[in-house]
Amino acid sequence: MQYPTVTTKLVILLGKPLGHSVSPQMHNLAFEKLDLDYCYMPVEVAPADLQTVFNGLTRMNVVGFNVTIPHKINIIKYLDKLDPLAATIGAVNTICVRNGKTIGYNTDGEGFLQSLESEAHITPRGKRFFLLGCGGAARAISMTLAHHGAKKIFICNRTLSKAEKLTTEINEKIADCAITVPQNAANRADILQECDVLINTTSIGMHPKENALPIEESLIGKHLTVADIVYNPLTTQLLKVAKDRGCATVHGLGMLVNQGAAGFRLWTGIEPPVKEMFATVFSAMNTV
Repeated sequence: MQYPTVTTKLVILLGKPLGHSVSPQMHNLAFEKLDLDYCYMPVEVAPADLQTVFNGLTRMNVVGFNVTIPHKINIIKYLDKLDPLAATIGAVNTICVRNGKTIGYNTDGEGFLQSLESEAHITPRGKRFFLLGCGGAARAISMTLAHHGAKKIFICNRTLSKAEKLTTEINEKIADCAITVPQNAANRADILQECDVLINTTSIGMHPKENALPIEESLIGKHLTVADIVYNPLTTQLLKVAKDRGCATVHGLGMLVNQGAAGFRLWTGIEPPVKEMFATVFSAMNTV
């Protein structure tokens, strides 16, 4: 095991809460396996303290960040530059610090698509998606789906105005395929009957509140592929119910590793040991 020194390059995970995260184990294993003098550290930070903490960390030996709930959108205002894809999405999950400048990227959407294709053999083109949530991950996933030719993307969120805003952005920036669905809409069952994939992008069902469901069980038809970006627990209550109802399922671990591998490449310029990263997060699931 390597120990940090004054020359160690730091990568910081910003979010709150972070007690469930297995990203530190995943990335530190990859750094160690490739004999890189890097260290990945979780830093819990409340929204009110984000600017102060972020500005302070960029003055340390930090070469990159991961950003998670609830900061993926708000962090943008503190960055020097945005990658074009991140600018279109309007959310950031990965940051590089180069020559004193911070550059924001978004690897969430492509990470999710890789997981969907490898686990469920589904590609977006021509498919209909029903998406729960409207945060940073939802923006990345929905816009990436639209970019890759999704036929319809139904967006359902607790706050209707946020869903309407995201729907408008997708339709204006990428393709006219997004439709807002109010959370209490009477026709949700009919809409879901027409869909191919149900995606939960909210934190509902995350440890320690594993028994929560982001949608009524009765709406989950056996024709659906059900994906949950929550990865702790690995099989969320949503995925348990979906399996019991005969659905194919996609857990959140694939998205976590795939987006993490993309970030690793950005920070280091080196191809990460993806298989070992998968193995590490699987083994770490029982320790967080």
